[in-house]
Amino acid sequence: MERIDKINYTISLINKGIGKWLVSYFILFIAFILLYEIVARYVFSSSTVWASELSQMLFGAYVILSGGFLLADKGHIKVDIIYSRFSPRTRAAIDVITSFLFFMFAFVLLKEGWAFAVDSLIRMETSNSAWNPPVWPIKLLIPVGIILLLIQGIVKLVEDVLIFIQDQQAGKGDE
Repeated sequence: MERIDKINYTISLINKGIGKWLVSYFILFIAFILLYEIVARYVFSSSTVWASELSQMLFGAYVILSGGFLLADKGHIKVDIIYSRFSPRTRAAIDVITSFLFFMFAFVLLKEGWAFAVDSLIRMETSNSAWNPPVWPIKLLIPVGIILLLIQGIVKLVEDVLIFIQDQQAGKGDE
């Protein structure tokens, strides 16, 4: 049991670290880039060809890499009107049952995201804009982000199963 807790803790720590110490700063970079573009355009009448596209690429990386962090930090949106009234054991049981949908969705995303990223890498894909930066590095982040989300989903599933089992062993049952 202690080993499972250490593994779960480590995975959550990795996802939280990526979210807090890497991905969260993307928003600052995006804001700086867009501010630079606004000043260049309206103060100096000299717009850039790269600012908008770079901010979109950084935002894409931000979205892709933040899923595992949000799951670790319980930041995903859910409708709590009925769910919050259930006992912890019942909530854990519901989460275990619905995790099947999560894993199906995540595996499809991983399969398709991997194919998407590999195709982009093989072609050394660029954006075909005036700036024309490579986009394959951003597309390679798709499977990375989904793997981070998947392993955090496994942590959540294990935690829910443990809550269900421990609550049942304690003799609490549903309230």
